[in-house]
Amino acid sequence: MTAQSPMTLPDHQTNTDQTDQSVATNTLAANDTSSSKEGSVSSASDVDTDTNTDNGVDLAVILEPYFRPDANTIVCGALDDEKVSALAQAGVEIIINLQPDDELGFDESAAVSRAGMHYEHLPINGAAELKQLKILAFDNILRQHHSKKIAMHCGSGNRVGAAIALRAGWLRGRKMDTAMERGRSHGLTKLEQEVHNRLLVPR
Repeated sequence: MTAQSPMTLPDHQTNTDQTDQSVATNTLAANDTSSSKEGSVSSASDVDTDTNTDNGVDLAVILEPYFRPDANTIVCGALDDEKVSALAQAGVEIIINLQPDDELGFDESAAVSRAGMHYEHLPINGAAELKQLKILAFDNILRQHHSKKIAMHCGSGNRVGAAIALRAGWLRGRKMDTAMERGRSHGLTKLEQEVHNRLLVPR
């Protein structure tokens, strides 16, 4: 597969998207210098599933869906008080929530704080908000908390996987197959074609 050419935004996107593109282009070099910090992504079968890794908490039973691309990364669906408590017991330090407020059934920020974890909220309301500025913000959060044990979620893990794939392709320069596989390992399902199409558009 040939290397991807620099991305340009589709004609149908707004002037705001053009601003997103400018920001992404100006920060691409800086992002590339830290690409070695990403860490490798392993398949679920490669990850140590011993509950001792999570202080004896069996997260695979508690969280649905549940993706474990590496020992320090957990991807799941929507949370509630019980799941927040389980993640805290499992040693999670950061919760990253991609659901908008109108999808939340409880005060997640307060629950995470009570459990002693740090909370990051970056709402992505469907495919329309999978824009470069959002992915840059997502990348910034992950870089700030590099090497910490993180749980990321949306309603099903699908938006998390989409954001991970776009981050890999747009900001890390990964080839299509690599970016898509990275997304799938983090929960990408129904948005797979949308993400594929966005990665195809040169910028």
